[in-house]
Amino acid sequence: MHDETLLAFDFGLQRIGVALGEIRLGRARALTCIAHEANAARFAAIGQLIAEWQPARLLVGRPLNTDGSTHDMTARCARFANQLRGRFALPVEEVDERFSSIEADAALRQTPGSPHIRVTCFTAPHQNQRGASLRELSWQERKAQVDAEAARVILQSWLETHAHQTA
Repeated sequence: MHDETLLAFDFGLQRIGVALGEIRLGRARALTCIAHEANAARFAAIGQLIAEWQPARLLVGRPLNTDGSTHDMTARCARFANQLRGRFALPVEEVDERFSSIEADAALRQTPGSPHIRVTCFTAPHQNQRGASLRELSWQERKAQVDAEAARVILQSWLETHAHQTA
């Protein structure tokens, strides 16, 4: 497990945030956001990322209520994790993602202009893909940045939890 590359996903009905991490470095970074509506296009984009980065495992954020109970999106994320397992034959782990979007939004607000917030989004052809600073983004573009950053938070949390296994 020492040199594994990981991809993490913050699954949403409209967008999927994606982050990349390396176990050896113990660091994660926001990578992209997939904003296709059609499932086939979403999985094609994920397939491109897997082909490019060759991850050893995938992580999917598992949304829970603050008390740890499940809700509607928990089941949807579990289904997404199962689809990843079936389509790509890679190990897939679900990671508690409570508060990841809040933490991601706060991180982006604290570091405006930081390189990790310039995330290109896989989008439908009619949507904008500009690399503007956080203040210049529309709310839709900003939400895509938050989703990618939330995937980074999920992945960084996993790396910190599993650091003892990589020593």
